[in-house]
Amino acid sequence: MAEVIGVRFKEVGKVYYFDPDNKKLKLGDTVIVETSRGIECGKVAIANKEVSDEEIVHPLKKLIRKATKEDMRRLEENHRKEKEALKICEQKVAEHKLDMKLVDVEYTFDNSKILFYFTADGRVDFRALVKDLASVFRTRIELRQIGVRDESKMLGGLGVCGRPFCCSSFLGEFHPVSIKMAKEQGLSLSPTKISGTCGRLMCCLKYEQDAYTDLLKHTPKVGAIVKTPYGRGLVVETNLLTRVIKVKMDNTPDDAAPQTFKVKDVKVIKDGYIKLNKKEMAELKGLEDK
Repeated sequence: MAEVIGVRFKEVGKVYYFDPDNKKLKLGDTVIVETSRGIECGKVAIANKEVSDEEIVHPLKKLIRKATKEDMRRLEENHRKEKEALKICEQKVAEHKLDMKLVDVEYTFDNSKILFYFTADGRVDFRALVKDLASVFRTRIELRQIGVRDESKMLGGLGVCGRPFCCSSFLGEFHPVSIKMAKEQGLSLSPTKISGTCGRLMCCLKYEQDAYTDLLKHTPKVGAIVKTPYGRGLVVETNLLTRVIKVKMDNTPDDAAPQTFKVKDVKVIKDGYIKLNKKEMAELKGLEDK
């Protein structure tokens, strides 16, 4: 076991563990720590606590100090310089005629490096741009290509629900989201209805997936053959939340309407299964990509 604090460097970013160096820190304290990128300033997202060694990435770096007034002034100055650097880099990108979209700029706290985040449809040869930027800023330059999900997280915005993006308001990390989740939840597989502003599957499909997975274990799927109080039949529709299914009975005419039963009143003889057909896969290709 080891005592750690959790530090976050972006408002809604991943939390990293550090050794508090025998200091007691509160949630929200601003601290200075050493990272793989250099000296950085972050906020305490997890106050002092004990964690198992398996949860720690060794070696665990120590806290340098709580942020001082001078540190906070430097942080504000860095934010000001980031805005200027963004404009300069946009001009340089245009001069070099590169097919890339600049998204954000970040100065490390000690000014040892400037990171430029961008999106592009493919690989971009930005070696000449890096040299040009290095001659302007006279420090280490790193250009980092990111995906559309990361772009949305950085820029923020409103989702189709009318609320701020989950990724930019509270999701520290992205979780895998699949077309299968939408299918299992009985959602329309229209790309415009299951994808977010970023053009990828909505993160919120993940939230209730565990509940739907559990319900699916105890609910006959479409295509299942079941025994009902009135005979055998084929399941043609299910409602996982109400636990109600519609069954096309074997002993009724082909044009007869399906009968409705509660899941507890039927017995599964042969269950169905959920699958995506080739046409659906073709239409939804790319929605799962980062």
